Amino acid sequence: MSQSRKRSEHSTTDSAEPDSAETPGKLDSQALIARARAVLEIEAAAVAALASRVDAQFLRAVEIILQSTGRVIVSGVGKSGHIARKIAATLASTGTPAYFVHPAEAAHGDLGMIQPDDVLIALSNSGSAEELLVIVPFVKRMGARMIAMTGRADSPLAQMSDAHLDVGVAEEACSLNLAPTASTTAALAMGDALAVVLLDARGFGPEDFARSHPGGTLGRRLLTHVRDVMRTGETIPFVTPEASFAEALLEISRKGMGMTAICNVQENMPGKLLGVFTDGDLRRLLERTGNIEGLKIADVMHRSPRCIAPEALAAEAASMMEQLSITRLLVVDGNGTLVGALNTQDLLTAKVI
Repeated sequence: MSQSRKRSEHSTTDSAEPDSAETPGKLDSQALIARARAVLEIEAAAVAALASRVDAQFLRAVEIILQSTGRVIVSGVGKSGHIARKIAATLASTGTPAYFVHPAEAAHGDLGMIQPDDVLIALSNSGSAEELLVIVPFVKRMGARMIAMTGRADSPLAQMSDAHLDVGVAEEACSLNLAPTASTTAALAMGDALAVVLLDARGFGPEDFARSHPGGTLGRRLLTHVRDVMRTGETIPFVTPEASFAEALLEISRKGMGMTAICNVQENMPGKLLGVFTDGDLRRLLERTGNIEGLKIADVMHRSPRCIAPEALAAEAASMMEQLSITRLLVVDGNGTLVGALNTQDLLTAKVI
C-alpha cells in the first residue's frame, strides 16, 4: 500500500464524527429533570422541618413585635439581604410597619433610621455576618429589641438576640452544598409564618389589606363603592310617568344605557323611583303587539326594578348583575330616591371586573 493511501486512510479515521454520547456539553434531559426534582424535594423538606421549631422562641418574637410601638427593621447581607427585603415587604403589607436597612449602610449613617422603640430582625444563616455583628451592639444599646433568624442556635447573633428563630437546614439544594438555596427558602418561609401570625393577632382583615394595596385588583374590589362609579345628574336616564312612549325611547337612545328609569321629579332632578323600562322590554313589547301608538311609559314599565344602594361595594353590584343576568342597575338612597345608574361598562372602566 502506498504511503499516500495510508495517509489518506489515517486522515479519514481522524476526521470521523465522535459518538454523540461523547459530545462535550451534551445535556441529559432525564438527569436534568431528576436534579430539578431533587432541589424541590430538598427545599420542601427544609421548610417542613421548620414546623417543629415554632415554639416558645417564636411566640417570644411575636410578643416582642406586638409590644413594640415602633417599626420592624429587617436586615441582612448577600442572599439573606434579599430575603430580608421580602420579609420586610410582607410585614408592611400585612399590618406590621416594616422596612429594610442594609447593615453596611447602617454602619455608615443609616443606623439613625433605627429608634429605641423599634425591633430589629437580623438574618444570617451562619449567625456570624460581620456587618450585622458591628451594628447589633449599638441597636441593643439604644434600647431596641432584636430577633435573630439564623441556622445556628450557638451563633453570636443568636446569643445576642431577645428571641431566636432557628432556620437551619440539613443541606443546601446546591450540588456543591454551598450556594444559599434551601437555607434562604427556609428563612423566607419562617418570615411568612411570622407575618401571617402577626396579621391574625392584629385582626388585620381584607379591608385593611386593600388599603395597603389600593392599586391592585383586591384594593379596587374592596375600596370602590357604587357611588364612586355610578352615573349621576344629567347622565342618569329618566323620564316622568306622564312621559309618552316615544319620549322614553328618545331618553334611552340619548343616554346610551339601554334603559330609562321612571320617577317623580324634584326641582328638575330625579325623585322617588317608580319603575324602569329597558331596550329588552321594548323588543318583548313589539313581539306581543305592534301597536304602541298612544302608550304612556307608565303603562309598560316594570314597577319593581333591581336597585342597589350607593354605599354598596361596586363588587356587590357586579355580583348582583351576574347572578340576575342583567347588565345595568339603578341606584337609590334610603328614601327610594333615584341617585344614580351604572352598567357593566362602568364597572369595567373602574377595573372592578
